[in-house]
Amino acid sequence: MIRRRILGAVLATLASAALGEPAVGHALDRPAMTVKTPERAVLMGAAQAGGAWIAVGERGIVLRSQDGGAHWQQIASPVSVTLTAVRFADDRHGFAVGHGGTVLVTEDGGRSWVRRLDGRLLVNLLLAQAQARQDAASIKAAQQFQADGADKPLLDVLVFGPGRALVVGAYGLALATDDNGQSWTSRSDRLDNPKGLHLYAARQRGKRIVLAGEQGLALASDDGGQTFRRLAVPYQGSFFTLELPSEHEIVLAGLRGQVWQSPDGGQTWQALALPMPVSVVASQLAADGTLLLANQAGFVLARRGGVAVPLQPNPLPPLTGLAAGADGRLLALSIQGVMPISFKP
Repeated sequence: MIRRRILGAVLATLASAALGEPAVGHALDRPAMTVKTPERAVLMGAAQAGGAWIAVGERGIVLRSQDGGAHWQQIASPVSVTLTAVRFADDRHGFAVGHGGTVLVTEDGGRSWVRRLDGRLLVNLLLAQAQARQDAASIKAAQQFQADGADKPLLDVLVFGPGRALVVGAYGLALATDDNGQSWTSRSDRLDNPKGLHLYAARQRGKRIVLAGEQGLALASDDGGQTFRRLAVPYQGSFFTLELPSEHEIVLAGLRGQVWQSPDGGQTWQALALPMPVSVVASQLAADGTLLLANQAGFVLARRGGVAVPLQPNPLPPLTGLAAGADGRLLALSIQGVMPISFKP
């Protein structure tokens, strides 16, 4: 399944890479429209930039809040494609990724954004690098990407420091930059992913990096992304999110409420039972280290004593994202906007 199709079952707003436009290329060049009530838009990801919150979502929308999520201001965005994730290196430098191979960067805490990559540049870059390596398989794959068009969604981003990031997405795409997006290098050839399975989530803890994707795909690096090994996971369905709660622990979560935990870096696994068999679409670690999960049924769950407990008695709208701040604040993102969640450690 391609992510646009999977997210039809997981994140309804990502079912169309073109966001209802007849041509994705147009949406890549068209600034996001101003929305009357931006806090009610379909939002996919959020992160803190110093004392501010930044949220991103459908049709290129970018929001900023300076009061913990109580009020939001729409920020100008250079694209109209869905933005799927945002992360910051510090209070000023951040990356946002999305459909159409989009990467946006900010150097002022999310007050302004510049496009540094899109699907048109991406397919040309992949072909040029494959030709330079004289890699016949990669050349063929890049040529197919070109023929398909510039619609490849990027789905998550890791930020290692100001200007340094790894972006991942559909068809096994993985690209890195060390110069704030001015140039990119493919990292897909470092992954044991011969089928080009989609990569939905990426997390880092120290030198450990773990990627999760469809058909039970989980890849781990212990050297900062120089090399990756494939993890043998008991479940072969799609994993849409993951967390690294401690130095050796890995938690993968996804389709049908499947959550698998490894205490030893992926050598052994055990299931975490959820009170409902509903797909988990997002996760976060709270400020105190508690594992938090968000599902399509509109519940945020916290892992407590080996079980997952809903934080609220009644469901919210179907959830699309989750963000936990260093200040203890918790935001749930949904098809009806952003809403603060009460969380007590």
